[in-house]
Amino acid sequence: MVQVQGLTKQYGSVLAVDDVTFDVEPGKVTGFLGPNGAGKSTTMRMILGLDRPTRGRALIGGRRLAELGEPLREVGALLDASAVQPGRTGRDHLRVAARSNGIAPGRVDEVIAEVGLGPAARRRIRGYSLGMRQRLGIAAALLGDPAVLLFDEPMNGLDLDGVRWIRRLVRELADEGRTVLLSSHLMSEMQQTADHLVIIGRGRLIADASIEQVLHGEGARQVRVRTPAVDRLERALARHGLQARRLDDRELLVEGVPAGTVGDVALAAGVAVHRLAEESSSLEQAYLALTGASVEYGTADAALTGQVLP
Repeated sequence: MVQVQGLTKQYGSVLAVDDVTFDVEPGKVTGFLGPNGAGKSTTMRMILGLDRPTRGRALIGGRRLAELGEPLREVGALLDASAVQPGRTGRDHLRVAARSNGIAPGRVDEVIAEVGLGPAARRRIRGYSLGMRQRLGIAAALLGDPAVLLFDEPMNGLDLDGVRWIRRLVRELADEGRTVLLSSHLMSEMQQTADHLVIIGRGRLIADASIEQVLHGEGARQVRVRTPAVDRLERALARHGLQARRLDDRELLVEGVPAGTVGDVALAAGVAVHRLAEESSSLEQAYLALTGASVEYGTADAALTGQVLP
């Protein structure tokens, strides 16, 4: 387990991370979300011992990463795909990492095949595309066959096939019982991949909950009902304590109840229903609602209010 306990990081007058606490559990993909400048990368760097916290601590299996004898065998990470020596070949980059961590040379070929670099591993990194560098960074993270993996925006620069491959990879790693922390701005991918979400904004924790709790906490259950008697149905719903939002002169949107409840109210009121359907909000909608007040640089029409989940 990765345990983040009261992590705080201050750069002069800037409080980049402010008393953040959460756990990343084995066997799950934990999505790490937040607007640009929220403190995600700084938090991940502190977990890995690359930045020293102003206060608090991050533990991996109950120990700080600096206390681990062969860290690459226990923790793999991709934070910045460009942080490599461009004059080396991809294979040599992995060989150096393997040698410095006591990893058998044969493991290099295994991870090259696993990430799909193939013959490109013999080319110098300066000629790699961003997607190829991402694959090389993931190969380095997998090199020591670690139980804990941290990926910061691993889908950047990847084509559709590469994005699908990352999705399968992190899911398989978690299913093997590994601990996976995944940061990404691709909400549709996160919704398909993550089991649990940690969301921060302006350096503070906004949500630490399962993806289902995040979605349902933002009104995921919505019922769209179409009727020729919209006024009568609206009054009937109000008598039952249900608030409906009128979409047009024939359609209402009711939140927080199943479709059957709306149908029962309509039946009791003698109102004909021409359409009745449940709709689910996306992770993108829930995320925007949660982080709207925490966006440092937003457009003029992004007037959203943040909400903290319990």
